[in-house]
Amino acid sequence: MDMNRMIMPSWGDLGNGYYRNPVLNADFSDPDVIRVGDDFYMVCSDFHFMGMPVLHSQDLVNWSIIGKVYERLDIDPAYDDMRAYAKGSWAPALRYHNGLFYVYFCTPDEGLYMSTARDPAGPWSPLHEVKRVAGWEDPCPFWDDDGHAYLGHSTVGAGPIIIHRMSADGRTLLDDGVIVYVGKIAEGTKIYKRNGYYYLAIPEGGVEIGWQTVLRARDIYGPYERRVVLQKGATDINGPHQGALVELDSGETWFMHFQSAGAIGRVCHLQPVEWVDDWPVIGAAGEPVAVYAKPSVAGHHPVRLPQTSDTFEGPELGLQWQWNHNPVNDGWSLHERPGYLRLKAMPAPELLQARNTLTQKLIGSKGIVCTELSVLHMNPGQRAGLAFLCAREENWIGVVTEEGGNYLQAVTGGMVFHGPRLAGETVWLKSHIDLSGETSFFFSLDGITFIPLGGECRMSAGFWKGARVGVFSYTTVEKGGRADFHGFRYEHDGPGEQADI
Repeated sequence: MDMNRMIMPSWGDLGNGYYRNPVLNADFSDPDVIRVGDDFYMVCSDFHFMGMPVLHSQDLVNWSIIGKVYERLDIDPAYDDMRAYAKGSWAPALRYHNGLFYVYFCTPDEGLYMSTARDPAGPWSPLHEVKRVAGWEDPCPFWDDDGHAYLGHSTVGAGPIIIHRMSADGRTLLDDGVIVYVGKIAEGTKIYKRNGYYYLAIPEGGVEIGWQTVLRARDIYGPYERRVVLQKGATDINGPHQGALVELDSGETWFMHFQSAGAIGRVCHLQPVEWVDDWPVIGAAGEPVAVYAKPSVAGHHPVRLPQTSDTFEGPELGLQWQWNHNPVNDGWSLHERPGYLRLKAMPAPELLQARNTLTQKLIGSKGIVCTELSVLHMNPGQRAGLAFLCAREENWIGVVTEEGGNYLQAVTGGMVFHGPRLAGETVWLKSHIDLSGETSFFFSLDGITFIPLGGECRMSAGFWKGARVGVFSYTTVEKGGRADFHGFRYEHDGPGEQADI
């Protein structure tokens, strides 16, 4: 393969039978992947952002969102009161057993939860609380050949690894569990069985600098042998670990894992796997690959990526959208003003406490995002606009309504920048995203000519999640008005995109 002759995207499907890591250059953290027939499905952790997306692929490289496991977490008032940052759904597990898809996840303070579906696109059953318990993380169910069911998990703080007997329907734990392994920040348990061996695939060493360990035993309770099967080595891929082993009908095995990649969050890499003496060797001799031949699957599969843009004209929001904490469903609408997303402002002292902030993941390192905001129904004390959720720091551009009218304003890098008074009813808000350079805001009064406002956005990850883009509306007084968003365009540097960036 002559790489010098190839004109290609910088990541994902290269369109010539090869792919370049990361295959998903977005914050799909703690991925778990399964194969059912010719289809692959994936879930990931999303913490305080609602929905837990379900993704689908037919080649492990090209993915799109097809559903969500849940829409809200009614398990503690913190998820309504904007007090659950970094909580919510931690690393989940996805499995298929006897015609049902199963998802399991823990929240750090409330317990162990599961849901099932006949179709991974949904509907998924209401969340079932398997056990009310604090301090568990990263569960994985396993149904053995003899019909016995088990569940493995770690504990917050990473370790030890504990295995429980579980009821066949997956809804009840039958004992207090047995500690089978104590390691170096051992977490993210995934349980497999192959050639008579039980395997525990576990990340160790922590998110930034860790490695992938595999344990092997003839009995599910051990004793387990241990090997490190993937680590940074001479590559520049830090902390390559925590993911899923997937076997193909062709006999190939693959490993999807994450890399902590700064402001964008935890991105997904795909590694080939070779079995040697019933041990997996991941990547190239245990180190991550950058470019590799795509998995051997039947058929041609076009380049695709998770959804981004939205017209707000459909009966429902696009599947890429996730509310920051539980939504107030009577506080937003796609129907009250057809063709617009209406966000009704509720009281909040700042953006991080604003209810019904609608977000989506950033994809790639460069992009353009733009939305049109109608201020016709905004009230004094209200703020609405386009934002990046970056740790605890505010970064947004929008309209602040005062008694004297509507004013443009931006908040970037901890500073407030005041813009002009808005004479009309509509303003266009835009950002040029460059995670390796400068991300900045612009506004337009005609949708054609854009004017910069504010300084550089300090993009960063926070609360275990990468930076996100979103739209918001809240009020600093008792009575709020309505902000109406007309369309949301987001183009990025991913394969198949045509953005002029």
